[in-house]
Order: sequence, then C-alpha cells, then structure tokens
Amino acid sequence: MINDNTMQETLLCRPLEDQRIQCLICRRRCKIAPGETGHCKTRRHINDKLYSLIYGRVSSMRISPIEIKPFFHYYPGSRWLSMGSLGCNFLCPGCQNWEIAHADVEKGLPSTKYVSPGEAVERALEGGCKGISWTYNEPTLWFEYTLDSARLAKENGLLTNYVTNGYITQEALDLIGPYLDAYRVDVKGFSRRTYQRIAHIPEFQGILDNIVRGKEKWGMHIEIVTNLTLGWNDNEDDLRNAARWIVEHFGSETPWHITRFYPHLKLAHLSPTPVSKLESTRRIGMDEGLKHVYLGNVPGHAAENTHCPGCGELLIERYSYEILQYHLKGNKCTYCGHQIAGSFEP
Repeated sequence: MINDNTMQETLLCRPLEDQRIQCLICRRRCKIAPGETGHCKTRRHINDKLYSLIYGRVSSMRISPIEIKPFFHYYPGSRWLSMGSLGCNFLCPGCQNWEIAHADVEKGLPSTKYVSPGEAVERALEGGCKGISWTYNEPTLWFEYTLDSARLAKENGLLTNYVTNGYITQEALDLIGPYLDAYRVDVKGFSRRTYQRIAHIPEFQGILDNIVRGKEKWGMHIEIVTNLTLGWNDNEDDLRNAARWIVEHFGSETPWHITRFYPHLKLAHLSPTPVSKLESTRRIGMDEGLKHVYLGNVPGHAAENTHCPGCGELLIERYSYEILQYHLKGNKCTYCGHQIAGSFEP
C-alpha cells in the first residue's frame, strides 16, 4: 500500500493555467487535474503537486542472468539484480507481465514491498551482481526511484540498465543518461498503425529518437527486441525497415532479438508465433546487413548462439539463459581475432 516513503514528488512536471499539472516523465505528457492520475495511474495530482505513487515499491526482485533481459552482447553470463514495480504507460493487449504492468497501483494489487535505493545497492553487491536492471514493468514510470538508485549504484561501482519501451521524454532521458549504461528497448513494430494498436500512442518516432540519443549522447549499449505477434507486427516491409534503421543508426553488429509471442491477456486466443515465421524474420534482418539476429523464447534453437561475423565460428553457445561454450578473449574472436561489438569480460 502507499505510504510516506513510496509517495514522492515528481521531478519533471509543470503547472498549467487551468490548475492541471503536466507530467514530463513519459511522452504522453499527461495533463492531470486536481485529485486525478495520469494514464499510467502511477502519478496523482495532490494539493497542487504531482506525486509518484510507486517510489521504492517493489513487486518483483531477483538475481538473474543478463541473458534473460535479453542482453547477449553486454557482459554475457553476468548476474544482475532485477527489479520491477507496478504500472505501464502502454498497457499492451498481449502483455506477458500484465499482473504488475496493468496493476491497480493505489489498491496495492499485487502486493509490493518497500526497498530503498541503498538496500537495492546493498543486495546487488552482496549477491555478486554486475549491476542493477530495472525491468518487468516499465521503468520510466519508476523514474525518481531508478534515478536515485542509479546514482548510488554508480558510486558503488555497479552498472545499470533499463529494459524499456523507450517512451521516455528527452528531459527525463537526459537526466538519467549519465547514470544509465545499457538500454534494451522494445521496438514493437515499425509503423504508426502498429503502435496505435499495441501501445495506444499516435507516433513512435520519439522512441527511435530516444534510442539514438541514448547511444550517441550518453554512450549506452543498445540492444533491440521485437516480440513478433502474427497479425499485429509481422508485416515484412515494416520488419525490413526496422532492420535497415538498426544498421543505419547503430551498425551491423547491433543485436536484434526476435522473440516468440506466447498468448496472454486480451490476445490469449492467438497461437504462439510459428518458429518458421521467426526464422523468416531473422533472414530479413540478415539480408539487410545485421550480423546478430537472435531468436528468443525458442530454447535450443541455433539462433540463440553468437557466431563470428569474420570467420563464422561459434563464439557463444547458449541454451535458454545458460552459456554452454564461450570462445571470446575480451571482445575478440579466439579463432580469427575479429572484434565483436559490445562489452565482454577481458
């Protein structure tokens, strides 16, 4: 339930002449009347101030491998303290984490536990973690808490990452940018129609701009995920355009994870994405020049593995989130010396 610790004044907002307050955390930029909440239900206008209702409210927390995010080119095999709260600014119809993302924040369902930024950092250090990952629900809504935690994490030698839909404002991105090392973004499709159907937003260019800004201004490691859902975001022209955009802005060795959709929530009537469709999408990405197009939610598939773009040799063999073979020395292929894009242990 909400208490004094978990209700914190919003960092980025502005008063409007009609007594509403505009939230500047996500790109919805909600204009919130007195006593009301914004679209995400995590911020309420109280006594002429806008408050976050989820500061420090943890719904999910565990130590997990980086591969589960998924990050495949960012310290493979490392352990991370993974934390989530409540709420989302998209409310996708097939959300796999709908129990927390679509939660009733003020009723406290599901239940949460307060964890201070200091306690989070302490748990990460005690658990031998490489860093802290804010995931499970949309971390942008947890902005004040993740910013405080990220600052403290950096002071203690930990790395940080967001697992995000990317619909953060530029103001918020630039505030947390100096403290965020990696940015794993869902690109849910590559057309306005797709984003209108899935995320209920009018445009997606701002998401793309944020990913570029994260890389170019703040030096974040970038990996992209598309959860492929038949009839929703599987248009081949759109997928080809997405692959071209990744190559153009981030380079041919940027990982693109094509993950298998499993039925959830309002899309529970659909079938899981056929593996053949995942494979054909992977070919599209590679035809457009991407060297590392991975398939997810298909344990044991060969496209979970990393091969050297230089000589073709197997560098990292995976089974689900477990590494079975590893043939890199730092960033270099042990067979031909080709330097693999990403961050790897020396």
